[in-house]
Amino acid sequence: MKTYKLTLIAMLAALAVTGRIAMGHLPNIQPVTAIVIMTGFWLGPLAAVFMAFLTTFLSNVILGMGIWSIWQIVSWSVIGLVAGLIGKYWPSIPLWGLACYGFLSGILFGLMISITMYTAGQPFWGYYAAGLPMDINHAIANTVFIFLLSPVLGTLFTRYQKRHVLN
Repeated sequence: MKTYKLTLIAMLAALAVTGRIAMGHLPNIQPVTAIVIMTGFWLGPLAAVFMAFLTTFLSNVILGMGIWSIWQIVSWSVIGLVAGLIGKYWPSIPLWGLACYGFLSGILFGLMISITMYTAGQPFWGYYAAGLPMDINHAIANTVFIFLLSPVLGTLFTRYQKRHVLN
């Protein structure tokens, strides 16, 4: 990765961490998943994985670190990898398509976290059913954040792609 790309990822991670901390009092409404999706879509799968790790580690230093941090990194990495593959093989996807993926990612994130709790000995269906309203909040928030942040971040990513091709 070039220095400019690393700087861009660090700036996006700072935005995601700030958003996650600022909205920590709201039930599962935060911009991290949407930013990871957009990072993967425009900068590629590796950038999304790096973004997922950096954002999770930095925000959990403030919000609380635990074994769940590993599963958050894995979940956001998987979501970012898929977004990166979508961006690679279908770069002209309309914004509503990316927003639909954001909605599904909110549900997928909750499912992956619930599966990890099952491996820790918790009953899966009860845990998943209890968390489903939070997953729906997450899914709706992802959709809204993608619609709100995409025009601004899309311009930033387009400038990066033009500059990256020229160098």
